[in-house]
Amino acid sequence: MQLMGTWNVDPLVLAWLALLVVGYTRGVTILWRRAGTGAVVARWRVVAFALGAYTLALAVLSPLDAWAHVLFSAHMVQHVLLMLVAAPLLVLGAPFVPLLWALPRRWRRAVGRGWNDRAWLGHAWHALTGPVVVWCVLTTTLWVWHLPGPYQAAVRFGSVHALEHATMLGASLLFWWVVLQPTGRRRVDGGSAVLLVFTTKIQSATLGAIITFAPTPIYPLYEPGAALVGMTPLQDQHLAGLIMGTVSGLVFLAAGALVFLGWLGSLERRDRAAGGKTPPRVVRGPPLEVGR
Repeated sequence: MQLMGTWNVDPLVLAWLALLVVGYTRGVTILWRRAGTGAVVARWRVVAFALGAYTLALAVLSPLDAWAHVLFSAHMVQHVLLMLVAAPLLVLGAPFVPLLWALPRRWRRAVGRGWNDRAWLGHAWHALTGPVVVWCVLTTTLWVWHLPGPYQAAVRFGSVHALEHATMLGASLLFWWVVLQPTGRRRVDGGSAVLLVFTTKIQSATLGAIITFAPTPIYPLYEPGAALVGMTPLQDQHLAGLIMGTVSGLVFLAAGALVFLGWLGSLERRDRAAGGKTPPRVVRGPPLEVGR
């Protein structure tokens, strides 16, 4: 089929992706040249960011983007890649510091001064990254975009589709930033992070179950596309629900397990320190150094 070779060459999408990758690469190169390879940003974080950027490109540039307008199941794969694969990998890449250091020195200093001189920015970020806030933002984004009206509008109109992807990716980045917290002091403790992951898994699984077991097609717009590949609209919809429920369940289970193990490790280190051993040095992340 012709769609198999249809790549998305939207110049705006390409420009944003190129800016992200080039900026991160430049920032890491500068940091490693000054502080040593692996300093500030560990090697494994760079690998995570590269995989996240690759997944992001696969979701929005490959023929999958064209198929998302034809099959509900393909659109669901696209959402899974954006929200459950690309977003956590990009967060694990700890992109803030490298992207800051990619800026010219004058701009970098201006950003640092602007952040440090405007206390309301820190307060706003603190409020935005509250666990209840990020849960509500992600849940609202997910459910609103899966209502028949907004969802089919995203399939019909390219600008709405781009808005759908931007809000889904943004909400997911915010959520995973709070859960995984790659730099600085943790916004939530390990127990709260596990609870955040578990409750998000529940609401995601609920939406997946509704889609999977719905007796009639929720999005009639996909009927011609399903027929194109020899499927009924209901089969395509059930497949999409299974993709969502299965993949999201596995990702949230793995994330919850990793956060839980990290939490147990931190409790063990705290107990050892309380027993009279030398307390471990608390790493609060690199300061917002914008000087030389």
